[in-house]
Amino acid sequence: MSHYLYRCFSCQKEYAALDIEKNRHYLCPSCGRWEARRPLRGVLWIIYDYHQIHRQITVQDFKRFPIGQPWYYPHLWPLHWNSQKNDPAWEGISAAVYPRLALPDNLLGQIQVEGNNFFYLDDTRNPTFSYKDRASILVAAKAMQLGITKIAAASTGNAGSSLAGICARLGLQCSIWVPETIPENKRLQIQAYGADIHLVKGDYDQVFDVCLEISEQMNWYNRNTAYNPLTVEGKKSAAYDLFIAFGAQIPDVILVPVGDGVIISGIYKGFWELKQLGWIEKFPRLIAVQAAGSDALVRYLSENEFTYSPAKTIADSICAGAPRNLMMAAQAVKETGGFAIRVSDQEILQAQQMLARQSGNLVEPAAAATLAGYLKAQVKLSGKILLLFTGLGLKDISSLHSWNKPLGARSAAEWKEYYRIK
Repeated sequence: MSHYLYRCFSCQKEYAALDIEKNRHYLCPSCGRWEARRPLRGVLWIIYDYHQIHRQITVQDFKRFPIGQPWYYPHLWPLHWNSQKNDPAWEGISAAVYPRLALPDNLLGQIQVEGNNFFYLDDTRNPTFSYKDRASILVAAKAMQLGITKIAAASTGNAGSSLAGICARLGLQCSIWVPETIPENKRLQIQAYGADIHLVKGDYDQVFDVCLEISEQMNWYNRNTAYNPLTVEGKKSAAYDLFIAFGAQIPDVILVPVGDGVIISGIYKGFWELKQLGWIEKFPRLIAVQAAGSDALVRYLSENEFTYSPAKTIADSICAGAPRNLMMAAQAVKETGGFAIRVSDQEILQAQQMLARQSGNLVEPAAAATLAGYLKAQVKLSGKILLLFTGLGLKDISSLHSWNKPLGARSAAEWKEYYRIK
């Protein structure tokens, strides 16, 4: 008997874990479907027996767990675990592997930018330098337990480099599908890890669809965001890390960069579970920040209807014309009393420069969007504010070129002359 089940976000039908996993269902067997350039229908949530977990783990025990090491509380993950051991751990995964999957334990920090004080969660220091490792670790661990050796994923860059790096650490194979416009540094990172990389002539929405079609025919395990329910599940770990770090005094507001909508959905899921366990009384407000050229969630919350529009923004990590987890992301915003806001590429670049020069945090444009969103909406926000830094700035240096002027070289003698040194 499994300690978890799958529930459809759309129709609310529930399914035994064995039925979903044995038959390799990704979406709801009753109503799930994917269509080109459309949000997914029938995305599956993973549900646990929270009353039983409450009896197994006290909140005091949970707060003593280390940040970034989810195997310490296997009761809250959709993996088999060694329940008879004194130290529960994921079954079939050697303890020697865990250090290679751990996130840093010092991801939380405080900064001041433009006279404003912020907390931040710095996922730029994760194993492959992005938030996407939280999902890739869980997907790869599930693949190992299912005896799967090859995983496919569509990506604008970070999810692909994350899966490639985690698979390299675990001895798994992966097939990564990306737009031909992928930032060169992200492409090189994927290749360096030894993954099979496929450049697609088209945007991310087309990449997502072709990856699904081919991986289904090739019988590869698929990591596509939202399509595989473990991607939402893995990204909830940030909520747990924040709870461990802050205790009951969690931030009042969290600004989240939104493309496909899975990060904000995962964070909401984590806090929703903490509420089911009775460990928090209210949600932090989740503020969805989108680039003006990729603002499907902003438009959906305003019009209550999805209309496809091609996406274009310098922030490639949140560039999605058809957010696949749109409905769940919308609920995350509504249920937490948050809102969605769009920021221009220029505002994103200005925020990236501010973070680098005023706090020493070099983040990619999608991560800098959180600060841009705050600066634009700060009159609506109060209390303890937290920014998510979801990707390292060196993963996409094209944005850095736009606000750092080219340099010219001088000889040693010329520099001495310049500074009037005799």
